Amino acid sequence: MRLKAKRVFVTAAGQGIGRAIAEAAIREGAQVVATDINATLLDGLECETYQLDATDKGAVGDKVGSADPEVLINCAGVVHTDTVQQVTDETLDFAFNVNVRSMIYTIQAAVPGMLERGAGSIINMASMASSSKGFPNRCSYGLTKGAVIGLTKAVAADYMTTGIRCNCISPGTVDSPSLHERLRATGDYEKAMAAFIARQPMGRLGTVEEIAHLAIYLASDESKYMTGQEVRIDGGTSA
Repeated sequence: MRLKAKRVFVTAAGQGIGRAIAEAAIREGAQVVATDINATLLDGLECETYQLDATDKGAVGDKVGSADPEVLINCAGVVHTDTVQQVTDETLDFAFNVNVRSMIYTIQAAVPGMLERGAGSIINMASMASSSKGFPNRCSYGLTKGAVIGLTKAVAADYMTTGIRCNCISPGTVDSPSLHERLRATGDYEKAMAAFIARQPMGRLGTVEEIAHLAIYLASDESKYMTGQEVRIDGGTSA
């Protein structure tokens, strides 16, 4: 078991990528604390669970601080559909709060314990829609996920010699509940799904389990020489 007895804290663990990572960490022997803004989504997870709004700095400080994780996995995020002309102050503030500030809050709360132990792994969920690649109608999302990559590299540089590592994962299009919600919102689910699949170089969507496998590697001691990296798992999108 690659994470045996390691304390792992996961945000947005109720569904999709976060849920898959929490389940994989449990299977790998970790002591998992799984959180989500919707507590009912955490039902069925065989670990400690909490309702948590990752944008609430005080609540994040309390929960992460008390959990004192050896591994922090930031999965909280929101996708906006907009161009630069459609961006509003409200949507931009919300995107930054969920996609960036939430990660800053959890990292700030986790780092003291990691420094004391001289070890820790922080994994941030970025996206191919970021500084890696531009996609139509993803302005707010892409710029905030680009900030996640910058945050990851900054944290890695700050703690390079302390035993704390920080990496991020940039998935391509993944089959998840949030994707299906966005497809239904188009008004023509089947057409939208076909278009998503057609633009994938491999001819299929990624799976949440595939992202979870990578997260477990980054969380484990197998990747101890790896920090400050944006790891793309995108079905060939960036090839």
